[in-house]
Amino acid sequence: MRMFTMVLLAASLVACSRKVEVGSAPSPSSGMAVKLTNNASQAVNAYVTAGGGDVFIGQVAPNSVKTLVVSGVSSGSSVTLKAKTADGARTYTKDNVTLSESTDWTVP
Repeated sequence: MRMFTMVLLAASLVACSRKVEVGSAPSPSSGMAVKLTNNASQAVNAYVTAGGGDVFIGQVAPNSVKTLVVSGVSSGSSVTLKAKTADGARTYTKDNVTLSESTDWTVP
């Protein structure tokens, strides 16, 4: 009986084993991006406003530069760029921006 249990245990371990592959998700390919230079003393949350709604594109640490990919908005669209400080105390905007492959923006 003991031998039978050991054989069943070994068979179940072999039958249940499988190869697992770990990787990262592919980066979104939009072709459009905003290079945001944040000169503020705290992080900012960046948004693109198009068609009346804000689209969150990322967060930029204080005193740093980050390129943020823009999805869901077509190239050549006229948009408003918006950045809000992490505490919500300040909002920076840039109106009538024609979105392209690389749009530069510096706040404040």
